[in-house]
Order: sequence, then C-alpha cells, then structure tokens
Amino acid sequence: MCDPDSLKELIEGLNSMSSFSILTHVSPDGDTLGAGLAMYIMLTSMGKKAEVVCEEPVPHIYCYLPHSKDVVLPENAVGYECAIAVDCADMQRFKKAEHIFAAAKHTMVIDHHFTNRGYAEVNLICPEASAACEVVFEVIKAMDRPIDYATSVCLYTGIVTDTGNLTYSNTTPECIRMVAEMYENGLNITEINRNIYRTVPFAKTRLQGHVLSNMKLENGGRIGIATLTVAEMDSYGATNEDCEGIVDNVRDVESVRVAVFIREGRDGTFKVSLRSKECADVGRIAGKYGGGGHAAAAGYTSHEPLSTTIANVLRDVAQELDQ
Repeated sequence: MCDPDSLKELIEGLNSMSSFSILTHVSPDGDTLGAGLAMYIMLTSMGKKAEVVCEEPVPHIYCYLPHSKDVVLPENAVGYECAIAVDCADMQRFKKAEHIFAAAKHTMVIDHHFTNRGYAEVNLICPEASAACEVVFEVIKAMDRPIDYATSVCLYTGIVTDTGNLTYSNTTPECIRMVAEMYENGLNITEINRNIYRTVPFAKTRLQGHVLSNMKLENGGRIGIATLTVAEMDSYGATNEDCEGIVDNVRDVESVRVAVFIREGRDGTFKVSLRSKECADVGRIAGKYGGGGHAAAAGYTSHEPLSTTIANVLRDVAQELDQ
C-alpha cells in the first residue's frame, strides 16, 4: 500500500537513530494517539528513547490506551534527535509543539491525509489507508517487530475511530484484515468498543441533547447545521471532549447530505467540522480556509464572527452540493 521507497527510508531512519519525539495533533483523536503510542511502544521495545507529545492532555475517553499516562505536554517534552509527526496533515496541527519539530535534527511524517504535501525529510504518506494506524501497522510489520497486545489496542483504536467502527467509505479490505489478525491474536474488541462508544459522561449527554435539539436544516434539508457557544458549553459543565460525535449525529438525519458543526473556542475563533454522505467533497471546502481532512470528513478554524462563519459555510456547501 505505502510507497516501498518511502517505507524503506523511514525504516532505515528508525533503525539508525536512537531518540524520537512523536508528535500528535491538536484536539487529539483515537487515530493520532493510537498511532503515536504504537510507535512509542515499538521504539522503546527496541531500546530507544521516545516520547509522545500532545498540546492537550489525553481525553478521558482514550485514557484506557496503554502508556496514555506517558504522553507529555510540549512544555514538558525533551525534544529528541528525530521528530515523527503522526496523523498530521501539516505543521500547524502541532500547535504549541511546532518548535519541537522545527528544532529536531531529523524529521519524519507518517500520515494518510491526501492533503499532506510532505513537510519532513522522510514522508510516508498513504492516502489509500483508512487511518494513520493502518500505516503504522504496515511499518511495524515491515520492521519485523511484534504487534503485542498493547500495540494492538492502540492500532485497533485508531482504525475503528477513523472508520466509524469499520462502516465509513474509507474502510479498506486491508484494515479489516489487520483487525481480524489482531482479533485472532486475542484482542478484546468488546471492551475497547465499550470504552469508545458505550461509556458517556452525563454532561456530554445533556450537551449533545441541547445542541441537537437546536440544529437547523438548510438548503431543502440537504444541509444540517448545529452551533455551540462557550457559554452554552459552560452551562452544562461540559468540555471540548464532550463535543466529539455531534457532527456525526447531525449527518445521520435522513435528508442531510452534508453536516456542519460550529463550536466556539475560548480564543474567539470557531472550529468548523464537516461531514459528507459521499455527495460533496468537504475536504475541498476546509482547504479553502486553511483546514484539511478528507472528502467525507474535514474541518477548519474560522476567524470570522459566528454569523459570517455560518453564511460562508452554508454558501460553500450549497455550491459543492450543486456541482
């Protein structure tokens, strides 16, 4: 699946160097954390120094991941010889950890976003892969390293969260085979799926009920849009983590072809999340505003007022749907 020359170059670097800072992206999800921690487990098992760096603490939903307590904030990172970016389409995704990448003697990228143009010395970018964890699985196999139980938990988490539990259009035969192999080797997928999908804080349930009860249908019902302000979030005692999944619920409405969820940040910007039912390329819309993602799932940050942000995204989505 991955380019053989890029894979070979990355493996040579992993074998020859002795210390690594593994960078994950802002608003960490299961794929960036799973990929980062799987690389951490492999590298430390080889006797190398490694750290996983994230701008934010690991979300509660992913605290079951092996070594999640070892993830460090940028200000506490060592900053090793080689920086490896996982699941990061561009350097802006590091946020406060960007200086670690810039200061590293060597740099690598492991990713699956088609918008990634390759910003490191070594770039292993596999757009056909369902998740960065699928690429990491291939790396570990190519290095002839074991995929033990802890590694399987990390890789499975990334694959299932990025494929909607193996239901989205980006699900590949390869990732299903990977899951099957890990399951055959004893992976408890029931427990992991309970942690991800069936353990919901009360504040999150109340917040999502509020947002969804106020969502609107536009463009003849083809666009579903929901918004959330900081004040509304605070009124429920909720956090950014509790917003995960709202845009998917908007997309699930029968008539909706593209779902939009706009969340206010504490810095006054607005995070715009987009999901499509394969009839519009929302990645193209996100790219227009400096964001990224995939054709069916993407996002960006708007620095405009909420009213302008809403007007812009409704216009852009309508144009995309009409193409």
